[in-house]
Amino acid sequence: MKISTRDMILVSFFATLTIVGAKVSISLLYVPISLQLVFCCFAGILLGAKLGMLSQLIYMIIGLIGIPVFSKPIAGPQYILQPSFGYIIGFIVAAYVIGYIREKYNKIVIAVLCGIMIDYIIGVSYMYLIINLYIGKSMSLQGALAAGFVPFIVKDIVAGIIVSAIAAATLPALKGAGLLKVNTK
Repeated sequence: MKISTRDMILVSFFATLTIVGAKVSISLLYVPISLQLVFCCFAGILLGAKLGMLSQLIYMIIGLIGIPVFSKPIAGPQYILQPSFGYIIGFIVAAYVIGYIREKYNKIVIAVLCGIMIDYIIGVSYMYLIINLYIGKSMSLQGALAAGFVPFIVKDIVAGIIVSAIAAATLPALKGAGLLKVNTK
């Protein structure tokens, strides 16, 4: 995949927005409330599948090399063992899926809602496994849903609908200005 200078700048910009979204957070027991998923959705919609995914992958790599960009005040490879790390993996997959659905079908709301659900499936599953297998506490799947899904889903669906509306309104203008190459059927 050949990446232009413009694409590198946009990918870096969305990785940076995800960092900012991580820092605007409220800590809860296992998973903090943040704006990361909002910027992941925007990355998928505005950059498309591959570049959106790349922006979220870069965000994850920056944190894993030790720069404190995640919502919790730790960084480095040990962050992989945090119960919330699965959501970061989910951002990568979600941005790709959002971009793919957006590019192929031009269904922004459906793309965003699919991406949100994918992030939750990966995030809750990962949290369940880390808590049960690494931390050594016993957590049921119902408990994992109560800790990693229920407190956040309404906020994320509302945010996803707002992201979709903003993206639908701005995509034609951004494409017209030459800032984005994403198909706007």
